[in-house]
Amino acid sequence: MRHIIRNIAIFDGTGSAPVAGAVVVEDDRIAAVLHDAAAIAAVEADSVIDGQGGTLMPGMVDSHAHLTWGSSVEKIYHQFILPPEELKVAAWRNARVLLDHGFTSLYSAGALGDQIEPELVRAIDAGETPGPRLIPSTLERSPEGEEGVETGDVFNGRGPDAMRAFVAYCAAEGVKSLKLVISGEDALKPGSSGDVLYTDAEMLAAGEAAREAGLWIATHAYSPRAIELALEAGARILYHCSFANDAAIDAMAAKKDDIFYAPGPGVSVAALEASPPPHIDMSSMKASAAERLELEKALVPKLKARGVRILPGGDYGFPFNPHGRNARDLEHFVTHYGFTPAEALNAATMLGGQLMGQRVGQVKTGYLADLLLVDGDPTQDVRILQDAHNIKMIMLGGRMHKSPVAQPVTA
Repeated sequence: MRHIIRNIAIFDGTGSAPVAGAVVVEDDRIAAVLHDAAAIAAVEADSVIDGQGGTLMPGMVDSHAHLTWGSSVEKIYHQFILPPEELKVAAWRNARVLLDHGFTSLYSAGALGDQIEPELVRAIDAGETPGPRLIPSTLERSPEGEEGVETGDVFNGRGPDAMRAFVAYCAAEGVKSLKLVISGEDALKPGSSGDVLYTDAEMLAAGEAAREAGLWIATHAYSPRAIELALEAGARILYHCSFANDAAIDAMAAKKDDIFYAPGPGVSVAALEASPPPHIDMSSMKASAAERLELEKALVPKLKARGVRILPGGDYGFPFNPHGRNARDLEHFVTHYGFTPAEALNAATMLGGQLMGQRVGQVKTGYLADLLLVDGDPTQDVRILQDAHNIKMIMLGGRMHKSPVAQPVTA
């Protein structure tokens, strides 16, 4: 199947300004990106899509996805831990909700249920349910006896051998990225963000086993020591890092070609905005959010200036921060971290594609045709991506998930 999408401005994901042109899609790939009127007119295609002056851009990537955190703009859950069957229903729904909102790739930051995400990947790949590309994870692993993070599990006990067993378990299950909770969490247990939950030997064993198994590691890390442990273990992506000092910044910058960083402003902003009912006490979460956001306003620009790849993804799935609002992170990058709209879009597309390790995130010949057609120019105002009605077309691997008009759909 061959499509041509024309009468568009193309934002290619690199951060450059949109340029008028057309894009040819053949099967699941971008076959050509054209800017010459004669070349565009000469293209023969099975389907012609008139972009009506909109912006064609790569699908977005959420680098910090928790599909089993149940709440979405379609259904709010007022309990965090759901029964197993409902957890699966919520994860399947949330995958589709995120695709509906222009997120064509997700990197999981951990699940609340075992084996759910590898099963979801198989269902998406088989066409049994709609959803984005997904790097699946398993339960967030936090050490036994720690109360700092209540969403994890210890898996296989403590010590280096236990870490190796956990990695082997994940590899057998079909997980692609392990989630290790190295720091505590002030939002759940005030004062715990400085806690380091693993020994050096445990982290080094996890890193060695993950490399041997061909798996990636994602880490929840706040303090300088937790950041150091994550880097020593070979973590692919570090979340939060809010309390990084100059030495930690230097260490992250030294690994800038190997790591990604996602500060996660979405949950902080949403916590500060939340107005919970009287019986819900969010005071610790709000205090932590305010502190982290203030620290990150200084930290993120420093890391950006040093060339560290900084990605959106903000712990969506809480009742006060539901899935479907994920594109708010782009606005937070502009408002709180000093990114231009084009830089925020680059982070959500090209850099996110690099995290995924797949040919996604750019409008470029040979890349997978994960494309959005947007009514307006998000390089001028990223907020337009927060309204799914402004996304007129969603294409995933050359197949229409959402079409601007009646178009042929590949079988």
